[in-house]
Amino acid sequence: MDTILAHVVATPGVAGGKPRIAGHRITVRDIAVWHERLGMNADEIATEYALSLADVYAALAYYFDHREEIDQAIRADEEFTAALRKRSPTAALPMRRSGRQLALLCAAYC
Repeated sequence: MDTILAHVVATPGVAGGKPRIAGHRITVRDIAVWHERLGMNADEIATEYALSLADVYAALAYYFDHREEIDQAIRADEEFTAALRKRSPTAALPMRRSGRQLALLCAAYC
């Protein structure tokens, strides 16, 4: 567990206090979505976001240890986004995405 904690931290006031990669604002939830939902492998995530493989694998280990809690937060965000889109279709446009992420999102939802 100490190895994971060397790579994953939670700091009040940074990324909403959510667990994140140490030295970055990339959350464990981000890594989980990219890996589990978008199908990116650890090497792709590390390369795309200038992380070490140890960072990515530590985040994935943390995710799998806290999967229910993190998946619940992901579902809550999706429900919030869906409700926002119903009220204002242009208000919930995706944030900045890489070309790889856009291609994966399109493949999943287009």
